[in-house]
Amino acid sequence: MMGAIAWRIALLVIAVVTVGVHLDRQAERTPALAQSVPELFRSTAQLPVTAYALTGEDPALAIDEAERLIRRRPLPAEHLRLLAQAQIAAGTFDQGALSIQYAAQRGWRDPLAQEAMLRLAIDAGDAPEAARRYAALFLRRDTQDALLVELGPPVLAQPGGEGRKTLIGIVSGGSRWHNQFLNRGVRVMPTDAFVEIVSTTIENGTRYDCAVFNRITSVMSNRDDVAGAELTALANEQC
Repeated sequence: MMGAIAWRIALLVIAVVTVGVHLDRQAERTPALAQSVPELFRSTAQLPVTAYALTGEDPALAIDEAERLIRRRPLPAEHLRLLAQAQIAAGTFDQGALSIQYAAQRGWRDPLAQEAMLRLAIDAGDAPEAARRYAALFLRRDTQDALLVELGPPVLAQPGGEGRKTLIGIVSGGSRWHNQFLNRGVRVMPTDAFVEIVSTTIENGTRYDCAVFNRITSVMSNRDDVAGAELTALANEQC
C-alpha cells in the first residue's frame, strides 16, 4: 500500500517537472508564456521575464530578475547587459558601467554592449578601444549605417590618430573582410578617414579587389570630389 502511494507521488512529481520544463522551453518560442512558468523551473523563461521587468516602473524588481537570470544562465553576455540596464535605471551608474564592461568582454557579438563600451571609450578618450568597438559593430551586418555614421567622427576624427591607426591594423590583418570594409566604409566613415585607412593599408601591403575598388571610387566621388580623386589615384596605382 505504501509502495503504491510512493509510486503515485513519484509519477506526480515527474509529471509536474515535465510540465514545468516544457513550459520553460516553450517560452523561448512564445515569450508571453514566460510569466506562467513557475519560478522554480524558469531558465529560458527568465530572459523574457527580465526583459518585461525592465519595461516596468520598479527598478529594484528589474535588478532582482536580472540577477536571477545571471544565476541561472551566467554565460550569455546579453544577460549581463540586461543587469547593467537595470542598474543604470535604478541610478547605480557605477555598477551599471562595470556590468556593461563585463558584458562587452564576454560577448563581442552583443551589439548593444559593444555600442555602450564604444561610447564609454569615447568619453574616456580611449581612441584605440573605441576603434576596436567600432570595428566590432562595423562587421555586424545588422548594425545600422546611421549608427556608424554617428560614431565614426569621434572615433576617427584625428588624422594619423590612434583611432585610425587601430582600424588600419584591423583592416590590414583581416583579408576576408576587405570587400565589406570598402563597400560599407565608403558609405559610413568620414571621407578623409576612409581615404587615409585605404591608403595606409595599401602601403602596408593590402591588395583590394579591383572591381570593388573601382566601384567605390564612384561612390566616394558623389560624396566628396577631393576624396574621390584621391581614391581614383590609389585605384589606378593598385589596379
